[in-house]
Amino acid sequence: MSTETDLTTALRAGLDDFELTEEDRALVEGGPRVAIPSGSEGPLPVVAVVGRPNVGKSSLVNRILRRREAVVEDTPGVTRDRVAYEAEWSGRRFTVVDTGGWSVDATGIHLRVAEQAEAAVDLADVVVFVVDAKVGPTDDDEAVVRMLRRSGRPVVLVANKVDDERTEADALALWSLGLGEPHPVSALHGRGSGDLLDAILAVLPDVSAVAEAYAADGPRRVALIGRPNVGKSSLLNKLARTDRVVVDATAGTTRDPVDELVELGGRVWRFVDTAGIRRRVHQTRGADFYASLRTQTALEKAEVAVVLIDASEPVSEQDVRVVQQVVDAGRALVIAINKWDTLDEERRYYLEREIDKDLAQVSWAPRVNISARTGRHTEKLVPALETALDSWDARIPTAKLNAFLGEVVAAQPHPVRGGKQPRILFATQAGTRPPRFVVFASGFLEAGYRRFLERKVREQFGFAGTPIDLSVRVREKRRR
Repeated sequence: MSTETDLTTALRAGLDDFELTEEDRALVEGGPRVAIPSGSEGPLPVVAVVGRPNVGKSSLVNRILRRREAVVEDTPGVTRDRVAYEAEWSGRRFTVVDTGGWSVDATGIHLRVAEQAEAAVDLADVVVFVVDAKVGPTDDDEAVVRMLRRSGRPVVLVANKVDDERTEADALALWSLGLGEPHPVSALHGRGSGDLLDAILAVLPDVSAVAEAYAADGPRRVALIGRPNVGKSSLLNKLARTDRVVVDATAGTTRDPVDELVELGGRVWRFVDTAGIRRRVHQTRGADFYASLRTQTALEKAEVAVVLIDASEPVSEQDVRVVQQVVDAGRALVIAINKWDTLDEERRYYLEREIDKDLAQVSWAPRVNISARTGRHTEKLVPALETALDSWDARIPTAKLNAFLGEVVAAQPHPVRGGKQPRILFATQAGTRPPRFVVFASGFLEAGYRRFLERKVREQFGFAGTPIDLSVRVREKRRR
């Protein structure tokens, strides 16, 4: 070990002959370590926003959040799952849950959406019931009222789409629902939203009785990513052992990212189901466009992504693009081949070869063959996730890194170009999540040689399941 330390000291001394910036010197000396924030202060009270389709629930959620988070479009049925966000008003933090539209005669996918809305009521401390004031109370609204009375939860009644004083009289008709005073609000324009939030805080408990259902922070965050209809929602439901997410044969069922705490392999994880990534984001419209943006945001908030690939179809360009999106986001990566149980031995053999060829750029990613429908081999996700996250967090001592690169460069130096041969001066790991390496060199290093160095670093130190960022800083000698 002393030999490695002596080598590092000598290399640092040799750098004094080159032009280095203050940032360079901070990197060489190790630089300040950034502390990772600890978990949240505790469980937050939960507010569920419910109502029949297209009354403005998601618009109201965005108004409460004071930012556009929930997907909104002027057609019924855009929101399908219950989606939790953290909100704040007058210094009090709480969780607000957006839900899909509830209707009496729902069938098919709409029935499952309604079931998710009912689950949101059961897992709420306070319910905000939204009614379209312009339409007035309907039979579906009356049915929601009966469901809310059975739940026993405190209810705040909202008369939405009251855009000006002339339409305030429309809100008075909602007294007939028997839920107390209707609060006139325009979710679109923000009119009356402050008074509504004050009314919510007045009945919101200090300590939540259900907050563990939407607990934030703590467990490692896992994003389920893939093109539409590859089984992401089915996998989350199987892992959660409940119908947490709406599942339907229709591609694009999921619109908003959905979080769920899952116990797997003896520890708790936070899995996030996302909307399917389509061919081109700029070619999508309306709800699908915003859903794709939410998927990108969910990926950036995650620590590791599980990319699902449909084993019943050949690996597509779209699958490759999804994998590349994870790499570009700098997240740890696990590839899950879904519907593996539907293949015969011959097809399995050829699919493995296809994946080796088409996903050669991420040959370092762990692969797991699973069945989201039956739960087959889902337990194998745990060691793959742990391996990827350990690599994502890994840090190589500077002395060991330079000693190794010194041997590599001595055995295979950079080719001579234009009569000059660039020399590697020093290397250091600048950060983790993902691992970032900075190499100081006396000249430009070709892309092929950078890939060679990255491959050698992986062979020596592992880094299975995580992308590596290796950048080169060219520094010239000081003029005497």
